[in-house]
Amino acid sequence: MPLTPKAEGPVAVLVVTWNSAAVLPEFLASLPVAMAGLDWRLVVADNDSADGTVDVVRSLAPDATVIQTGRNAGYAAGVNAALGATAAWEGGIRAAMVCNPDIRMREGCARLLVDALGTPLPDGAAVGISVPVLHEADGSVVRSLRREPSVGRAFGEAVIGNTRAGRFPRLSELVTDPAAYTAPTRADWATGALMALSRDCLEACGPWDESFFLYSEETEYCLRARDAGFATRLQPQAAAVHLGGDSRVSPFLWTLLTLNRVRLHRRRHGAAATAAFWAAVLLRETSRAALGRAPSRAAAAALVSPSKLRRAPGPAPRAPLSATS
Repeated sequence: MPLTPKAEGPVAVLVVTWNSAAVLPEFLASLPVAMAGLDWRLVVADNDSADGTVDVVRSLAPDATVIQTGRNAGYAAGVNAALGATAAWEGGIRAAMVCNPDIRMREGCARLLVDALGTPLPDGAAVGISVPVLHEADGSVVRSLRREPSVGRAFGEAVIGNTRAGRFPRLSELVTDPAAYTAPTRADWATGALMALSRDCLEACGPWDESFFLYSEETEYCLRARDAGFATRLQPQAAAVHLGGDSRVSPFLWTLLTLNRVRLHRRRHGAAATAAFWAAVLLRETSRAALGRAPSRAAAAALVSPSKLRRAPGPAPRAPLSATS
């Protein structure tokens, strides 16, 4: 793929909020240091918060562009609404930073991510999506890199758990090798709590898929970007803290996450492969349900009867797919 010169213009910091008033002040306060060395502008897309989120943004970041979707639109729709607001900026944008409001970027994180965009790779691809090393609040590294979902990996995770299976690339989506998080590691996709997207990648891939209300939208986007010749790569010097999400404890969110994995596989593969993938995911959830895990019990029931999934009030902060083993 021929590379174009790095685009001029500001970096758009895109944040999707839903009842995020409690976590926004610290996020907003961290931006000047995190974005040091870059020309940047903040865009907040709010999904009809009822806790004063919009008032917090307008008070603490009066120069921010605030887009109110007016509905419980979902994460991808929020990203698209925020991106849409940048279309009117003269000269366009250099890159976009898609951020959770519960992300805390460390000093210089954004500059490292943005500068890595466009880097040519040996196979002719270019870095179109750059992600940092994510840390839990306690300092531990989040295993945020992923391989493409496959039938073999789904069965591997079902039988021996994704943490153990992660040591074998053919048996798990999860990249667990500690060395992968200390080098510029290419992945099929990465968790979407914080990622920098190049202008070229944005233009080639178009909008995020809003049919995924929450979860798997970043998987779909990264795989679509890869299909277009843009790689997702970890920038090991860039670091951020992710305060975490609710899929660890919420039966609804874990169910939504599980069903969306199957939906995405169906989009990219034939009926037979999808049936096998569904069976592997069902095996995983039923085996975990037998251990008393309520989220897996709900997910297994919905895999058999998707109508049992009920829409939650709104998108929560994003959490890793490895929330249960």
